[in-house]
Amino acid sequence: MTLLEFSAVVFAGSVTAGLLGSLTGLGGGIVVIPLLTLGFGVDIRYAAGAALVSVIATSSGAASSYVKEGYSNLRIGMFLEVATTSGAVAGALLAADLPESAISLLFGVVLLLSSALSLREPARGDDGAASDPIARRLRLDGTYPSPEGRIAYHVHGTKTAFGLMFVAGSLSGLLGIGSGAVKVLALDRAMGLPFKVSTTTSNFMIGVTAAASAGIYLARGYIDPGLAMPVMLGVLVGALVGARLLARVESRSLRVLFAAVIALLGLQMIHGGISGSPP
Repeated sequence: MTLLEFSAVVFAGSVTAGLLGSLTGLGGGIVVIPLLTLGFGVDIRYAAGAALVSVIATSSGAASSYVKEGYSNLRIGMFLEVATTSGAVAGALLAADLPESAISLLFGVVLLLSSALSLREPARGDDGAASDPIARRLRLDGTYPSPEGRIAYHVHGTKTAFGLMFVAGSLSGLLGIGSGAVKVLALDRAMGLPFKVSTTTSNFMIGVTAAASAGIYLARGYIDPGLAMPVMLGVLVGALVGARLLARVESRSLRVLFAAVIALLGLQMIHGGISGSPP
């Protein structure tokens, strides 16, 4: 396979990864890493570096559309970024001391649990319950568009979500991903946000979290421009297409897709952790 053919195939696969990451809020990184390591035999460290660049592209591409359409809650995103970026730095510092197999096994279990929980109906912002004190003080409540007009929602579980976001950031630093699965779980389950609000707000946040980790990978020489470029461009195209499709897709369909993807990734990472060769 020539370099041009390799770049074209990687670009095509990255478009799919970006589309999926945009629709589910996972970020294309956790799809790109298995694609590069299992499909093309790329070293996981360079795959992680390219994936972090692609995660930033996903967030930049999709987030602009989501903000314009009124889905993303900017106040929630900016508040929780304090936790995710702090966690990303802590995770990156721990990455050198923990074996990859242990990290892979742990994250696989977390993804399987997230998959099971994501299929349960979360508390909704329009259930009549008042927002928690922190959410009221920070004015985190919001609205999102629907065919029937804008729907209001309230925010709950702010402290729990903040803690989960620190975990999400730590996983980003450890594994070189945006850890959108945990972000969506925190926003959707802990805070009780409507699913489309949680996925779009997750996309808004992922880029900043990934940038905190990407700086460390760049300093270590694990970001190869020849690999990162087709991945970044492909994910960006997929993210923009996903942003246009989101308004036409039912939340239940997104939830099932979200659960299936992270369950498969979880099984893959558990297998890698047990065999001693993480994906």
